[in-house]
Amino acid sequence: MTQPASFPPERGPVARMLLAILRVVLTILIVIDEIARPLYRPLIAWVASLTIVARMEEAIARLPRLAILALLAVPFAIAEPLKLLGLLMMADGRVRTGLVVFGFAHLVSFLLVERIYHAGRDKLLTYGWLAWTMALLARLRSRALDWIRSSAAYAFALRSRDAARQWWRSLRA
Repeated sequence: MTQPASFPPERGPVARMLLAILRVVLTILIVIDEIARPLYRPLIAWVASLTIVARMEEAIARLPRLAILALLAVPFAIAEPLKLLGLLMMADGRVRTGLVVFGFAHLVSFLLVERIYHAGRDKLLTYGWLAWTMALLARLRSRALDWIRSSAAYAFALRSRDAARQWWRSLRA
């Protein structure tokens, strides 16, 4: 007897194992991002508050959308390969150097790419393909977060984080 089309097909043990590994990896990455976000959010806010950055954002906002897209592409094209290079260096045993390269690439992403995108967002989203891509990425991110947040690994990570925070508060008290 076959299942109705509305049910997902049964996954074999290999597929279930690969999905479990994927969930663990994504959970670790998202937990690291959740831990790091409070650290870099003030940095982004501070950079955004600088007069020179505000002036640059105003200048970027006045540019035509193609110029903004090109301006956005340059640091993005540098930062993303650097992230991969950092990961490769770490995998090759050069952990410290890889972490520095990886951290620098993320810093470039957080500061330059984010500020340029923020400044030119309205014009950039007039490109239908970019608006569609950004909406798709937002949906995929939301689904991935929902999927990860429903996992036992994520619940364990949150309990561990909360216990570590409580332990730190008790040390400081």
